[in-house]
Amino acid sequence: MSFRATVESMSKIMDDMGITELDLERQFLFGLYRKHIHLSKQQVAATVAVASTDAKTETNSPSTQTINGYALKSPMVGVVYLAPEPGADTFVSEGTAVKAGDTVALVEAMKTFNPIKSDKDGIVKEILVKDGAAVEFDQPLIVIE
Repeated sequence: MSFRATVESMSKIMDDMGITELDLERQFLFGLYRKHIHLSKQQVAATVAVASTDAKTETNSPSTQTINGYALKSPMVGVVYLAPEPGADTFVSEGTAVKAGDTVALVEAMKTFNPIKSDKDGIVKEILVKDGAAVEFDQPLIVIE
């Protein structure tokens, strides 16, 4: 069985059993291959539910929310962290003055923590994401005035 077929088979089993994470490891002639897989069908279902209610309550949906100020957006898909480590103080909070180049958050993508730096000087008006939340490319994270 090919590695791809193994992954597809395991994905189906994970769906059937409701498992969302899996670590795979396979030995090859040239070394060891490790892969961490995270399936998020539950999040997709939640997104679909939100999308279906958007038609009814369009003014309350986050996608149509009006942002007053400069929105600092995520440059990648990943998980956002508002502090450098668990239990530490957050990089910024509402009302914090920031300068261009200051780190305001981290986005973890492919097990790499990428600093998100402010593009401009200003004051943090609003933090639009929660610590540990999944973010999409170009999703607004923080509003700066």
